[in-house]
Amino acid sequence: MVAWTLVFHIIGLVFWVGSLLAVTHVLAGHTQETSPEARAALGRLEMKLLKGLAHPGAAIMVITGILLISQDTIVLRANWLHLKLILVVIMIALDLRVYFRAKAFNAGTIEMRRGECMALHGMIALILMGILMLVLLKPFGKPVRGADTIAPIQHPPESGAIIEEENFG
Repeated sequence: MVAWTLVFHIIGLVFWVGSLLAVTHVLAGHTQETSPEARAALGRLEMKLLKGLAHPGAAIMVITGILLISQDTIVLRANWLHLKLILVVIMIALDLRVYFRAKAFNAGTIEMRRGECMALHGMIALILMGILMLVLLKPFGKPVRGADTIAPIQHPPESGAIIEEENFG
C-alpha cells in the first residue's frame, strides 16, 4: 500500500509542480504578447494548466502525503519532515499567487511583467529543489528510529572471497 501511495504522490508532484513551472513560463511570454487573439489563447492555456493539471496534482499530493504519514506516524518526529511541510505550505502559497495573478491578468484588471513571472518560476523551482533534497537526504539531527532508515543491502560472499587459514606449525 505504501509503494502505491508513493507512486501517486510522485505523479501528483509531476502534475502540480510541472504545470506551475509551465504556467509561469507561458505567463512570461503572455506579458509580452500584443496580439489580442494570442493573448486570449495564452490565457486559456494558463487556466487549463492550472485547473486541469496543477490543482488536481496538488490535491493528489496532499491526500497521498497525509496517507503516507498516517501509515508511518513515527516520521512526524523527523526534523526534515517539519521543514518539508513548511516548504509545501510555501508552494501552496506560490500556487495561489500564480492562480489569482493569472486570473486577474487574463481579466484585464492587473498588469504583470515578465520579471514577476520569471521570479515566480524561479521560486517554485527553488522550493521544489529544497523539498527534493530534504526527502532524499533527510538531514538535520539524529535519525528517528524507523523513520529515516533503510536496511543495508546484505551481499552474499563471493566464492573466491573466503580464504581459509592454513596452519604451518
